Amino acid sequence: MVRFMARRRPPKLTKSHYEMLAALRLALRRFLAFSQSAAKTEGVPPQQHQALLAIKGFPGREQVSIGELAEWLHLKHHSAVGLVDRLARRQLVTRVASSDDRRQVHVKLSARGEALIQRLSVAHLAELKRLGPEWKKLIDLAEKV
Repeated sequence: MVRFMARRRPPKLTKSHYEMLAALRLALRRFLAFSQSAAKTEGVPPQQHQALLAIKGFPGREQVSIGELAEWLHLKHHSAVGLVDRLARRQLVTRVASSDDRRQVHVKLSARGEALIQRLSVAHLAELKRLGPEWKKLIDLAEKV
């Protein structure tokens, strides 16, 4: 949970502040709806798309531990295990035993998973490019608060 710093006097918010926040939230929800739809069009549930992106986008490595994946997706460890099981059954990821600790398992994308995340990411980047001007306007307004 995010905690806000206590201030002596909260800033006075105007109707335009609320309108900007509502518009930003709407823009985010539209992007998330696009993302869910794009994943479903590719035949993958949105949570599996998020997992593939987390694995591919993990900083500095091409594989992640189950614990790291759980942390990135805000899941319990056992839920991440189930998610990886489903991805492995679809041949989108492979499990790799850790060379440092045999008890730890890492997950990496298969060739099929790589192709899927490539297609989805191209679509997402195009959508972000389309939405960019609207988001920039909203962010510029937020900076004026």
